[in-house]
Amino acid sequence: MNNPIPYVLVTGATGFIGAHVVDELLRRGIKVKGTTRSLSKAQKMCQDRPEHADMLDFDVITDLAHPGVFDEAAQGVDAIIHVASPVTYNITDNERELLLPAIQGTKAILTAAKKHPTVKRIVITSSFAAVLDPAHLDDSNFTFTSKDWSPFTYEQAKSSDPVIGYRGAKKFAERAAWDCIQNETPHFDLVTICPPMVFGPVVHPVSKVSELNESTKTIWEVVSGADPLPVGRVTAWVDVRDVAFAHVEALLRPEAGNQRFLIASPEKFSYQLAADILRKEFSWAREVVTRGDEGAPMPEKANVDGEAVAKALGIQYRGFKDCVIETATQLRELHRREISS
Repeated sequence: MNNPIPYVLVTGATGFIGAHVVDELLRRGIKVKGTTRSLSKAQKMCQDRPEHADMLDFDVITDLAHPGVFDEAAQGVDAIIHVASPVTYNITDNERELLLPAIQGTKAILTAAKKHPTVKRIVITSSFAAVLDPAHLDDSNFTFTSKDWSPFTYEQAKSSDPVIGYRGAKKFAERAAWDCIQNETPHFDLVTICPPMVFGPVVHPVSKVSELNESTKTIWEVVSGADPLPVGRVTAWVDVRDVAFAHVEALLRPEAGNQRFLIASPEKFSYQLAADILRKEFSWAREVVTRGDEGAPMPEKANVDGEAVAKALGIQYRGFKDCVIETATQLRELHRREISS
């Protein structure tokens, strides 16, 4: 298979989204170099993909904030997909644990790319958090688009709660990338992808439910009988496989260069809906999953325009029902193996 981008660096390749991006690239015959902070996870990723033994390798990177951290990894690649960024709310210092790692990691990948003329494009995983203005969140007549930006200042993100800190980290990391493109006119172009809540099956190395990423942990809370059910801040979501597809299409389509894409399923979600689906589809769920306000209407929230990116990149969104069923089945099996080991 001939590809215009035959060799791609994927940062955060052993994470939830990153591993799906790796698989999407490999399926298309594109060689991948991944970065990870864990040698054991890199080895497990390779062991789980023996058919791609000659198409996948890893560089272990321990400190995303270190200057020049990606310089060697970027050598010889044709493009970069930058997924690595902290996603956690269990922190005590927004600036040290969220803002600076995200911003410095993005700047480091841009610096590395500028040193290697083979790099043609960078695709960065941003977030709906960089788009969201809370003033419009509960307005069902408002629609967020890729032109919207979070209004939070750096000082607000630094001194507020971790949720605001995370939103600021995604905003200012993405802004750093666009500032580079606009002010320095490098030899590569840029695409950013801004997903809301991302759900779906896990393909990265995870041996127990405590190691799950934040959004999947919340689905596990529903599956395992959390009472009360979790309450979502937004109703916008997207399947992780659609996110991975979007990253690769954004990489390969010339016309996608220097565009910002907001990706979201046209179908809204709630954790109550997830519980309703599980209780209807599985006998075990009727004994375990909290009933809550069964059949409750979807919360009134703003809309998110995911159709523009669907048309631009050829995305056919997966449905929430199938996503929840597949994820729940996988998580229950993961938990069964964990408690039996």
